[in-house]
Amino acid sequence: MQHGQSFESDGDSILQQRSLASGADFAASLSRGVNARLARASLNCSCNALCTNRSARRLPPWTAIADDGITAAMGRWAIGSRGLRVPARRLSLATFNLNGIRSRLPHLLAWLERDKPDIVCLQELKSIDSGFPVGAINDAGYGAIWHGQSAWNGVAILARGAEPIEIRRGLPGDRADPQSRYLEAAVHGIVVGCLYLPNGNPQPGPKFDYKLSWFDRLIRHARSLQASEHPTALAGDFNVVPTDEDIYNPKSWLKDALLQPQSRQRYRRLLDQGWVDALRERHPDQRVYTFWDYFRQHWPRDAGLRIDHVLLNPVLAPRLAEAGVDRWVRGLDKPSDHAPVRVQFKASGKRGSPGK
Repeated sequence: MQHGQSFESDGDSILQQRSLASGADFAASLSRGVNARLARASLNCSCNALCTNRSARRLPPWTAIADDGITAAMGRWAIGSRGLRVPARRLSLATFNLNGIRSRLPHLLAWLERDKPDIVCLQELKSIDSGFPVGAINDAGYGAIWHGQSAWNGVAILARGAEPIEIRRGLPGDRADPQSRYLEAAVHGIVVGCLYLPNGNPQPGPKFDYKLSWFDRLIRHARSLQASEHPTALAGDFNVVPTDEDIYNPKSWLKDALLQPQSRQRYRRLLDQGWVDALRERHPDQRVYTFWDYFRQHWPRDAGLRIDHVLLNPVLAPRLAEAGVDRWVRGLDKPSDHAPVRVQFKASGKRGSPGK
């Protein structure tokens, strides 16, 4: 049996500047290939509208930054990067369900140091906002935004050598939903949606109904992201095993919410919008796992499931170069039951010169 490969990302990253560009800088950035509409949207935003990590955490759920949403955030990212070298070089994006950021922080830091992903989506923080270890993450060379919740759920987006620009926290469609499961940002020239889809067990029942309802909301929101002119990725723990080829033995999980026809049908509806499943695209005939529970020696026996996914819209999918699972993280002492999924993108072909 072959498994998803591991790979090393390339070396240097560039520290980004988050100030609003002057008119001269703006003109120069246009000459370096910034989309004019994005840049104009950025200049129309005041300095106070710039989303710093501190102000982002004060925003209520369901807030999208600025009226122009994704366009404005992408424009602020492009101008803030001041040289646009980061989007042009090879980038790696990863998703990792930590199963508790406080207890797994040493594992997270070791993984960031060794594999150096440029963009990271984290799930199951199991921490309130004030408990998020932003100091340690910053010391590791990453900026971060996060959406925490006590004891359960929680998502975060990290950017190597930069600060993510928040677009949205909370999935649209149900303002009464209190669970911290979705975060969206502009990072290194890519729109990234980080998600932790509900598990849904036991089923049938209210938890499964909530899973399906949340999935339907995701499908509606993903439609606009998929059709975006911007490179976009949806990454996280989807809590769905897409096919029987994505699990060691489906017979042992027939009653689980992860394998129910309703869950799989909704995942298929996402793909039918035009999203590309990065791992399956690079490993079409291999059994690649991302999750091994703690019971019945599933990790030593490699009895795994594939439930962590990275989906790419048609703008970003052609840049896909590599996709794999950093399995070594699952083999650490007292690990998460997930391993990171990491994809690497080819350079966009638009390389700018450093800002002055």
